[in-house]
Amino acid sequence: MHFYLPVAEMSANIAVFLAMGGAVGFLSGVFGVGGGFLMTPLLMFSGIPPAVAVGTESAHIVASSVSGALAQWRRRNIDIAMGLVLLAGGVLGSLIGVQAVGNLRRIGLFEFFVSLCYVTFMGVIGTLMLIESINTMRRVKGGLVLSPRRSGQHNWVHGLPLKLRFHRSKLYISAIPPFILGVFVGLLAAIMGVGGGFILVPAMIYLLRVPTNVVVGTSLFQITFLTAATTVLHASQNQTVDVALALLLMGGGVIGAQFGAAASVKLKAEHLRFLLAALVLLVGLRFAWQLIAPPSDFYSISPPIGGA
Repeated sequence: MHFYLPVAEMSANIAVFLAMGGAVGFLSGVFGVGGGFLMTPLLMFSGIPPAVAVGTESAHIVASSVSGALAQWRRRNIDIAMGLVLLAGGVLGSLIGVQAVGNLRRIGLFEFFVSLCYVTFMGVIGTLMLIESINTMRRVKGGLVLSPRRSGQHNWVHGLPLKLRFHRSKLYISAIPPFILGVFVGLLAAIMGVGGGFILVPAMIYLLRVPTNVVVGTSLFQITFLTAATTVLHASQNQTVDVALALLLMGGGVIGAQFGAAASVKLKAEHLRFLLAALVLLVGLRFAWQLIAPPSDFYSISPPIGGA
């Protein structure tokens, strides 16, 4: 069964997009990410104009993240104080990013810029995460005991001013690093149509030293409110949110996230990081191929849709 997408200006198969929403929602619940780093590329590869894919995916991430965040809330895995600091920075970054999207569309460079961002960020971050997770699994397999983070263990973050106590994470650190991290994630959310979990999750684990189980819930908490703000900004300033498509993706995403949250408790932390790294790398490689592969049509006289 097909239906018409008014903003994307094309017809779509209901079953296909419901399945896409459910699959990405499942991954959201498992990894604590919004799933935008998968859904936005999938929408673009399915023929949705890049700008519409970015704007609409923000709305989808809201639904899937709410569902996953509620499941993590019931497990007491959310650090509210940390989430609010990240959110404050994220809203600022989102404001800047939405304005940048409008400017890039006007000069016709938006699709190229989005692809370049995916290749760069996902290639670097996925490789680093993959190396770390493989090394961790080797140490575990070799019988080495992984030393947990101790309360007295410090790094350069602890020397910064404006310290706050984050009780759920058992941290007493400066609010500056999580705020800056939030700004960066907000930029990515607005420009790439992602929740930023693929940046936020490893940064919270390795930079801020937040416990892995708290990272998942806190990430979903921040992503929920950040992408809600980003959706409103894209709809009001760029008119690139297709509500019909968003509702279809939400229907599958909400259900998938519940199954994902249940599955996450059955996997070890190092295995979760390995699987997330592999997914990030695969998406980055797909965009890299798109940048270098010859186009199927060398010439087109059709007007641009949703991307300029």
